[in-house]
Amino acid sequence: MILEPVIGLEVHVQLKTESKLFCRCSTAFGAEPNSQICPICCGHPGVLPVLNKKAVELLVKAGLGVGCEIVSHSLFARKQYFYPDLPKAYQISQYDKPLAINGHLTITTPDGKPKVIRIHRIHLEEDAGKLLHAIGSRELDYSLVDLNRACVPLAECVSEPDLSSPEEAYSYLTTLKAIFQYLDISDCDMEKGSLRCDANVSLRPVGHKQLGTKAEIKNLNSFKAVKESILYEIKRQTEVLNTQGRVIQETRLWDDQKSVTVSMRSKEEAHDYRYFPEPDLIPIQLTKDYLDQVRVSLPELPDKKKDRFVTDYKLTDYDATVLVGDQALAQYFEDATSVLGAQGAKPACNWITTELLGKLKSSKKSIQESPVSPRYLAQLVVLIQEGTISGKTAKDVFSEMFDTGRAPEAIVKARGLVQVGDTATIEKWCEEAIAEMPKAVEEYKGGKERAIGSIVGLVMKKSRGKANPQLVNEILKKKLA
Repeated sequence: MILEPVIGLEVHVQLKTESKLFCRCSTAFGAEPNSQICPICCGHPGVLPVLNKKAVELLVKAGLGVGCEIVSHSLFARKQYFYPDLPKAYQISQYDKPLAINGHLTITTPDGKPKVIRIHRIHLEEDAGKLLHAIGSRELDYSLVDLNRACVPLAECVSEPDLSSPEEAYSYLTTLKAIFQYLDISDCDMEKGSLRCDANVSLRPVGHKQLGTKAEIKNLNSFKAVKESILYEIKRQTEVLNTQGRVIQETRLWDDQKSVTVSMRSKEEAHDYRYFPEPDLIPIQLTKDYLDQVRVSLPELPDKKKDRFVTDYKLTDYDATVLVGDQALAQYFEDATSVLGAQGAKPACNWITTELLGKLKSSKKSIQESPVSPRYLAQLVVLIQEGTISGKTAKDVFSEMFDTGRAPEAIVKARGLVQVGDTATIEKWCEEAIAEMPKAVEEYKGGKERAIGSIVGLVMKKSRGKANPQLVNEILKKKLA
């Protein structure tokens, strides 16, 4: 049989609130274990949860950002299961009455085509605690429980099984992350656990509509893990179907060290959790006025920003896609362009997407940590446009800017890098170079136009890189005509 993969993602995003979903405990990352807990998030008898209004607002924004229908009347439910990191022995979540349903977003497939991925629902729920199995590098023969994360507000975004490859899953996840960052509902930092992903993977014969038996992969804490785990699971299920005939429905863990999925438990169904309405919380009622206020507050989202970058700044589709993929990067570009004007947008984009991103990647820094400010990058572009320095010299100046954080003008002045634009001086260097390279001159006059490059190189060497390259070419061509 020729099989095709069918993939759906469940993305858990920590909402950007200062306090937890049902109590006033802090959600700050990095605190001492069990230092941000109280009787409510620890599930002590007799306590009553109180809903965080900000969390509801952020989830509504998430739903509107991906085209969901917002349900004006929704309920919380108890999802009951036992695990050491779940102090109440149930999780307050939403079951049959989620806040947002029937959304969609558009991804770019590996062949460059757009594809619409449906979003089944986005619901609000509390997080569980965390089990620690090691202290530093020392493995424990027991587990420790940290309840700081218990009751932290999460938005769970569940896609329909519309994804067909690991690459599409990666594109979906990065697109969703960008939208949520633009909406400022979460920092989506996987290292801090504020964005986590589970993948549901199944196979079916090509052309069939009925879904195959799925495996849910948990413990995906990086974009790389999402791609690699799905690829492995597709290969595993293909082998199972070709040898044993059927795949069992189960939950599997991704082992990042061995790059394999490992069976964890048989997959639970909804009835296994014995959902029932949460008796300690009243239903959520959202008025039209409230929804209109939230809708008006939405910022410009990536797709709209991309269209504007292409239209207003004349960027290519690829360049605009790179810039808007990270909100902070898009803002950096706009800050630089605000100094340069629209005519400087393309040069600024080129410096950002090549030199700056390359330096940031090699030094493992984010755009927020860039030693080169947008204003200084704009100043560098101006120095090139005005002919003060050449493009080649500008690369050296940029490297020093990145290493020191200094202004480009200060570096150029201190190192005496101002480009020579004096015609008489450049003519003298050109005449010397022509006299010293008779063979190149002969080749150029014989029709080999590329030979002029070596003569230009000698002029630049004589000027110690300070001669204006454009002027050098113009003068040489006139003298060699």
